[in-house]
Amino acid sequence: MSGTGRLTRTLGARTARVVYGEPGPDDIRRELCHTSVIDLAHVVMLTECGLLPRDAAAALLRAVTALRADSFRELYDRPAPRGLYLMYESHLIERLGTDVGGKLHTGRSRNDIKATITAMRLRDDLTDLLAELLRLQAVLLSRARAHRDVVMPVYTHFQPAMPVTYGYYLAGIATALDRDVDALRHAVEEPSRCPLGAGAVSGTDLPIDPARTAELLGFDGPPLHATDAVASRDTLLRALAAAAGAGLTLSRLATDLQLWSTQEFGFVEFPERLVGGSSAMPQKRNAFLLEHVKAKSAAAVGAWTASAAAMKSTPFTNSIEVGTETVGGAWSALATVRDSVLLAQVLVSGARPDGPRMEQRAREGFVTATVIANRLVRQGVPFRTAHHVVGAAVREAVEAGEPELTKITLPEGLQGDVSADVPPLAELVAEHDRGGGPGACDNVVQELRERHAEHSARLARYRARLARAERALDTAVAAVTGAGDKGAER
Repeated sequence: MSGTGRLTRTLGARTARVVYGEPGPDDIRRELCHTSVIDLAHVVMLTECGLLPRDAAAALLRAVTALRADSFRELYDRPAPRGLYLMYESHLIERLGTDVGGKLHTGRSRNDIKATITAMRLRDDLTDLLAELLRLQAVLLSRARAHRDVVMPVYTHFQPAMPVTYGYYLAGIATALDRDVDALRHAVEEPSRCPLGAGAVSGTDLPIDPARTAELLGFDGPPLHATDAVASRDTLLRALAAAAGAGLTLSRLATDLQLWSTQEFGFVEFPERLVGGSSAMPQKRNAFLLEHVKAKSAAAVGAWTASAAAMKSTPFTNSIEVGTETVGGAWSALATVRDSVLLAQVLVSGARPDGPRMEQRAREGFVTATVIANRLVRQGVPFRTAHHVVGAAVREAVEAGEPELTKITLPEGLQGDVSADVPPLAELVAEHDRGGGPGACDNVVQELRERHAEHSARLARYRARLARAERALDTAVAAVTGAGDKGAER
């Protein structure tokens, strides 16, 4: 059929390429994989509702199942002047006849199909990304425990500030990542209602059962509001925001690790499998993978910006701007953030801290100054006075070439000289156990491990629910086709 309904002609070839692209085998498999699952559930529902004769339903289910089993190979060279869905549907009509293939679209629209595909693909991509983020968090917590005693300076404004440990730093990244995981988990669970049944924009008067298709596709229920179901892609925006947040956390981790792996810092070294050389400079040992981690978060930030801009000020109904253009850049952005997470996993696992070098730089950075000031406070010296006195002592030590503070001279009126008898750095770190300091690192790790277990268990339950829905769909398809215990090949 060259036309459809009122129209007798289709778009010109060049215009069609601009609008629909030139889909290759990968594009066909990716889109029709979800479309065909929706078709299986829809045909089962139509049959159970008495809207589709069982013999026609069985023929449709067998044809769709055969296409899936062969990865839609029959369609690879088929022209798609009106997009992949109509190309796919026209193939079924040609193969089965209008009386059978023409009944597939009963009680639905491309609008609710597209919205359902977006929801299904989003939950697939997000569960995968969430699983990888949880693996990364597990690596961070493992390394945090392993390096809990490796003393180093923490920096503010790129200047040495206080003594902490490398493990404590990694636990901090794991803490930030926990919020990213939480946001992503909510994005995974948010699309709980299946858009299928919303039709073009206002549901349908046919006696369909949207709750049944929702059940077979692994959703909690049917659309609450038909227009909202086809008009909205705000869940996609929140998913991109959550992915961008995780990417930004990783970019900050990568920035620190790259700085600390420089020759000037020498805090961290990466094995040869995680570095690269130079085509011109034979001495180079570049931790270039960290630059990929830093840059990849831009994909999600850009995709969110583009999607929000495409959606802004559109009518609250089905529209190309929202259903197609808003969604278009999301998938590659989510895949890019996932790649960033995979790189971060091996980089965190492979990074080797240089403990002696870190401790040396902590001492040279006078990071005990605040501790000494606090010891004066314990002796009754006002903090602002102690701050001034210790700051002056640091200046004098720097001018004298002294690597550490050894003596504090109090101003006139206060008690004589105070020896800067400060415990070893490791003891100082352990004493900072209030306010979430490094002395409480074990508690931080323990709490995060418990939350990690909770997140992992919830993800496992969600995936198990989707697996149950898939098995239920297999069983329902088999019941219509008469495949019996063998089930329908998926």
